[in-house]
Amino acid sequence: MMDELDQRLLAALAADSSTSTSRLARRFKVARSTVQARIERLERTGVIGGYTVKLGRAITRTRIRATVLVSIDLRSGAAVQAKLKTIPEVEALHTTSGRVDLILQVAAETTEALDEVLNTIANVSGIRGTESLIHLSTKFDRAV
Repeated sequence: MMDELDQRLLAALAADSSTSTSRLARRFKVARSTVQARIERLERTGVIGGYTVKLGRAITRTRIRATVLVSIDLRSGAAVQAKLKTIPEVEALHTTSGRVDLILQVAAETTEALDEVLNTIANVSGIRGTESLIHLSTKFDRAV
């Protein structure tokens, strides 16, 4: 199973396969040994072969993303956050000021799976309403 660091490493290597492990480590703020171990594991599992990134299901499994704006009953904030934390597709939860109370970063493999996750979120006790913003394309990403 690949995590976000694996996916970011693969994206960086796909863009420039000659990038050194030291440079990748600085870029992603991890130890050089961590980068080396991750690359070796990706080679052993066949995701990286012959120093070519093999794009496929492994790297694209969480490509459909959404930002979900959530309004909650303020007295149930802690319970809502605890329940949302148990949903694996919810990658991040931010409290906010303004017209909504929470902002969620959600990812799923398919539109059908995303639809199910959005329904699960909307049915959490204490949530008054949601608004989903499906990410269509990335024009740039400073994190990668």
